[in-house]
Amino acid sequence: MSDLPKSVYLNEEGPREGFQIEAATIPTARKIELVDRLAQTGLKHIQVASFVNPKAVPGMADADQVVEGFRPVPDVHFTALWLNQKGFQRALTHADRLTINGSLNLYASTAFLKRNQNRVPEQQRAAQDDLIAMYQAAGIKVKRGFITAAFGCNFEGDVPPERVVQLVGELLAIAQDHGEEIDHMGLGDTMAWATPESIKRVVGAIREAHPDLELLLHLHDTRGLGIANAYAGLEMGVRMFDTAVAGLGGCPFAGHQGAAGNVCTEDLVFLCEEMGIDTGVDLDALIDCALLAEDIVGHPLPGSVMRGGGLNRFRK
Repeated sequence: MSDLPKSVYLNEEGPREGFQIEAATIPTARKIELVDRLAQTGLKHIQVASFVNPKAVPGMADADQVVEGFRPVPDVHFTALWLNQKGFQRALTHADRLTINGSLNLYASTAFLKRNQNRVPEQQRAAQDDLIAMYQAAGIKVKRGFITAAFGCNFEGDVPPERVVQLVGELLAIAQDHGEEIDHMGLGDTMAWATPESIKRVVGAIREAHPDLELLLHLHDTRGLGIANAYAGLEMGVRMFDTAVAGLGGCPFAGHQGAAGNVCTEDLVFLCEEMGIDTGVDLDALIDCALLAEDIVGHPLPGSVMRGGGLNRFRK
């Protein structure tokens, strides 16, 4: 337990991760309502939308309106996702409202890369050079690297930890070759293949090769191990997590039914609080947001703490 972090940094992705997989009929005003409420909980990073082709992801057709509609809050970083130059250019039109940092991305699964981006690995690597040139032309620093399908793939099977370590090294080298320095490296359990043991194996392997590199875990809960995998990450000293309020969301390209969203924000906040790890988040306010999210989508969401609540009210 000596590696437990003293605090964690949560990237709340519910408004993007969640609404990308929901029906496009959710009113824009209700999406904005959730973003505004989340910004009052103590969360410091909220991903509000994705600038993608609305034909592929109808739930993001109103991304520009959502970004222009929320109320900015000091010290809260509002961000958006993009997958190509067109999406990035759309994000830049909202630079007065969004925190925009460059991100590089390689895939540990060739099959999923083809399905998700219609590329082969060589094309994806070459695309990173183009991305950096695009960022630098706009005066944007590269901050994040990300390995998609870092723990396994529904179309390709298990992913060896050595492959992930190799890809991490490639991303660091690509950034360095262009005078950039990646601030942290995300590991995506895109199709929910991770287990606590594989989390420890992959994180441990990366730590051996790059001991000073900050890691982030992007965990999905499709097979019910999201919070267990987050716990394993905490034991390994990981202090950055992508999360989704109420367990919103899922990947529309994962290739199976019931693809769940990121690890549930309020469940992870509760776990951290009980372990003495600071989150900076008001759990009760976050539970209210989870209930609001459920009301917005109009169907049950998988969060647990939103039902049972925290323990402090009983301690009082």
